[in-house]
Amino acid sequence: MPILTTEHLTRRFGQLTAVDDLSISVDEGEIFGLLGPNGAGKSTAIKMLTTLLPLTAGSATIGGFDVVHNASNVRRLIGYVPQLLSADSTLTGRENLMIFSKLYDIPKSERNTRIDGSLEFMGLTDACDKLVKNYSGGMIRRLEIAQAMLHHPKVLFLDEPTIGLDPVGRKAVWDHIQKLQADYGTTIFLTTHYMEEADKLCHRVAIMHLGKLAVIGVPADLKASLNGDGVTLDDVFVYYTGGVLESGGSYKEATMTRRTARRLG
Repeated sequence: MPILTTEHLTRRFGQLTAVDDLSISVDEGEIFGLLGPNGAGKSTAIKMLTTLLPLTAGSATIGGFDVVHNASNVRRLIGYVPQLLSADSTLTGRENLMIFSKLYDIPKSERNTRIDGSLEFMGLTDACDKLVKNYSGGMIRRLEIAQAMLHHPKVLFLDEPTIGLDPVGRKAVWDHIQKLQADYGTTIFLTTHYMEEADKLCHRVAIMHLGKLAVIGVPADLKASLNGDGVTLDDVFVYYTGGVLESGGSYKEATMTRRTARRLG
């Protein structure tokens, strides 16, 4: 049963149409990947779905609530881990989680129990009283996921969750994403430029190009549709985006991405 739907979702910035008539549905408990080159409209779509950016046209619902007319209800149902770092490096892991528990209005009597449970689930109990500036990149990402999961959201949005991580850190984050889905039935909506990541994690993926939906489906089916031996999701990506693995993106976006990678690395 769909927990997230968009119908003709559109966002324009002046003459630029960043998201153009996007219609998708995501089932409850699904891990769904939104893929595309830089500038394809992925982050803009997520910002609209998380109520951070108004829609130009179309509609979107999460858990039956309209993201425009029922924004406060939507916010109670979602968690969001942005591409840029959201953890405070000058605080400990536990202190970061305590701040988020207050932001989410978790009752005072439940805060410590929720925090302890999140730390244990994400494998951060032993490091909870250390300053985040001393965490590895993978630990920081796991802490940020723990922050976003404190209020037990139905849908968790992850924007480039493993950017800048080494293979060990990436695998640790992958394992915890899969565990969230398996143990809690959390619906995961993620963006990534790593096709291996999308292939391993996602039940279905949608590929966007120039603001439009190019194709949507199960990774195995999309690979089989190209009728070749050894076809990878990279090949599917190139096929549907006109042979461009990475394009677009402003100077500011490139700078922000590199800064995130340096801090996580």
